[in-house]
Amino acid sequence: MPRAHLADADALPAGRPRALADERISPAPRLMHTDPGRPWQLEEAARAAAMSRTSFAQRFRAVAGVRPLTCPPDWRMSLARRALRDGETSVSALVQKVGHTSESAFSNAFERTTGVGPERYRNVARATLTG
Repeated sequence: MPRAHLADADALPAGRPRALADERISPAPRLMHTDPGRPWQLEEAARAAAMSRTSFAQRFRAVAGVRPLTCPPDWRMSLARRALRDGETSVSALVQKVGHTSESAFSNAFERTTGVGPERYRNVARATLTG
């Protein structure tokens, strides 16, 4: 992101865009986005931002509006929704990519997030796009 946009980070509402634009904490969410299936720890995120765990967690919450480690699961589900909607990736292949240990754990988490299971989500999304 160009530096001109970083200067405007404080003007953004709390959320993912502001976290990605914040010069202090942005290295952590950017790193987490590169490997969404990895089980990230707070220490790793703080280290990526060159901050202490406490300082990082406080700043992240102030900037993003959520605790730091809530972002990887949200990002994973966003990637899963996109893959199911736009791609041919099977649910079983998607499981590892988004950091779940089993198809049933993924399906349960997906349904908690979206209100429907992954296959139903795919079918409805595709019908909406073609309909």
